[in-house]
Amino acid sequence: MTGPDTLHPVDDQLTRPQRRRAVAALVAIVVAGLTAALGVLLVVAAVTEDAAIERYTGNANADVVSVSFSRTLVRFQTPDGAEHLPSVGVLYPEALAEGQVVRVEYDQRNPDLVRVAGRGAALTILPVGTAVLGVWVVAGGFLYWLRRQGPLNVRRLRPRRRIRL
Repeated sequence: MTGPDTLHPVDDQLTRPQRRRAVAALVAIVVAGLTAALGVLLVVAAVTEDAAIERYTGNANADVVSVSFSRTLVRFQTPDGAEHLPSVGVLYPEALAEGQVVRVEYDQRNPDLVRVAGRGAALTILPVGTAVLGVWVVAGGFLYWLRRQGPLNVRRLRPRRRIRL
């Protein structure tokens, strides 16, 4: 007689150290996978925002008002005379300094969506790719270290008691 219960009898439960290693391996894989998924979403968002700007492109000279770690604020005027200071900041703000005047491109339908002229989503690929690769290298090293101590038995992680309906 073969079946799921005969492959791993109830007496053949994982020991506490085996269980800890299996859980640690599973956590490392999940964290690395989520990081990769978030990286892909970040690049897709950058491409989507660039596409919106390119469909209805407006150009202006903008004053760099504030530069901080989380965002860089710029102020610019649209041809209708309205002044805009996007609260989320400018896209691709590398190497900008407060007080600098820079050429920007914005979505004419939504002037709060603004980027530095000549810069695009391709600038996100290297930093995001490097971060994702770094996380996978660390996770891979950790998994290798765990595996050297014996089989990980991730598939055998399950509740100790089965719920039967």
